[in-house]
Amino acid sequence: MPETEPAVDTVPESTVPVRQSAVERRILDAALRLFAEHGFDGTSVQGIVEAAEVTKGALYHYFDSKDDLLYEIYHSLIARQLADLGAVLAESPPPREAVRAVLTGLIRSTAEHIDEAKVFSREMHRLDGARMRSVRDDRRRYHVTFRGLIEQGQRDGVFGTATPAETVTIVALGMVNQMPSWYRADGPKTAARLADEVAAFILDALDRQAPA
Repeated sequence: MPETEPAVDTVPESTVPVRQSAVERRILDAALRLFAEHGFDGTSVQGIVEAAEVTKGALYHYFDSKDDLLYEIYHSLIARQLADLGAVLAESPPPREAVRAVLTGLIRSTAEHIDEAKVFSREMHRLDGARMRSVRDDRRRYHVTFRGLIEQGQRDGVFGTATPAETVTIVALGMVNQMPSWYRADGPKTAARLADEVAAFILDALDRQAPA
């Protein structure tokens, strides 16, 4: 079946619920710290159990394996970002304001949770087929919805059409996806400033192509 393109006002959601209980979050936080410090291979289930101060039985009650923990670390981030995207769309702002709000929110969220993004970027090849498909489905949902905002602005004459919406989306989201390789929380530029500059750059490029 061909891919269904959601309407721009569709509120996207991850199809997989995020782990919410206090014990689950404690285990995930411990796994994140250890994966970041020692890598996936260098972290044992016993080490996670001790860091989270739970029993091994409790860990296996909630999670199937270390792979499951790795998946949940990233899934909680992309699910949160989809929820943020949905919150913007629910307000039905004009395309220009929507693009600015989505991009600034996405960059700030990624910066705030850069350890999750770094761990996943480094270890994502560990995921099995089903978990990788779930991650890709959520990322595709975000991609298609953001692209819809650009397309809406182009249809309305707010944005120029010289560059296809798909290309703009690849450039904008691709930069965010690369943040784990270069962003530093203690760097010279705050996440808020970076977010504002990137959004301004993308919107300026779109504005320059718009009809006079």
